[in-house]
Amino acid sequence: MIKMDISMAVFFHIFFTAILILLVWSFFDFGTKLKTYSSDEKYIWHCYICANTYIDSRHDEISRCPRCLSYNEKVKKEDITRKPGA
Repeated sequence: MIKMDISMAVFFHIFFTAILILLVWSFFDFGTKLKTYSSDEKYIWHCYICANTYIDSRHDEISRCPRCLSYNEKVKKEDITRKPGA
C-alpha cells in the first residue's frame, strides 16, 4: 500500500478537482465558440404567434418557428417599420 500523509491527500484532491473543473469549463466554452451565426437581416425571423425571434438561413419565403412550430412568412422591412394608419 502507498503511504501518504493527510497533506498529500488534500493536495491531490484539490489538484484533481481543479483539473476536472478546467476540463468541464473548456469543454462547454469550446462548444459555444464554434457556433457562429450570421447576423444578416435576411436570416432573422420573427414569429407572430409566440413572439420568438430566431435565425433561419435555410429558407427564403416561409420558415417554421422552432418554439411553437408555426409557419411564418417573410415580411418586407417597410411593412414592419410603417406606422399604423399612415
